[in-house]
Amino acid sequence: MTMQTAILGGGCFWCTEAVFQQLKGVSLVESGYMGGRNANPSYEQICTGTTGHAEVVRVQFDAEQISYRELLEIFFTLHDPTTLNRQGNDSGTQYRSVVYFTSPEQEQTARLVIAEMANVWDAPIVTELSPQQIFYKAEDYHQDYFNQHPMQGYCAFVVAPKVDKVHALFAAKTK
Repeated sequence: MTMQTAILGGGCFWCTEAVFQQLKGVSLVESGYMGGRNANPSYEQICTGTTGHAEVVRVQFDAEQISYRELLEIFFTLHDPTTLNRQGNDSGTQYRSVVYFTSPEQEQTARLVIAEMANVWDAPIVTELSPQQIFYKAEDYHQDYFNQHPMQGYCAFVVAPKVDKVHALFAAKTK
């Protein structure tokens, strides 16, 4: 096993967490916050959009089963990397598209995938690319949110279609 970590923000972390939990080779997905000014921020503070943090997921994965590149390709398919500080009805800097790399190799791979995705999307990619910072794990009630609340409105109408999309487009990579 070659365990690695990916840190990605693609809007609401409930969506990205639920999607990455579906993938073979992914052993753990944690929702949290990164990239802001305040230590130990709360969800309520993040929601103000004034802390500078993004909602992110920290993904532990076995690179022998799924590569970082494959994770990024799925990431760029399941959110809109062309909207600045917005995903659907969620708006604010906390919902920005961001890749926090953990090594020079991840940075290089992310730059390549972003360049390739620029040919797929009709508008410029605005995804932030930054070195990892301190990860603050979100409150317990945010962890495994979709699996705990599949019938909640946001989960049923926003998260579930993304989970279905990953199963349709990346069936060979899903559990």
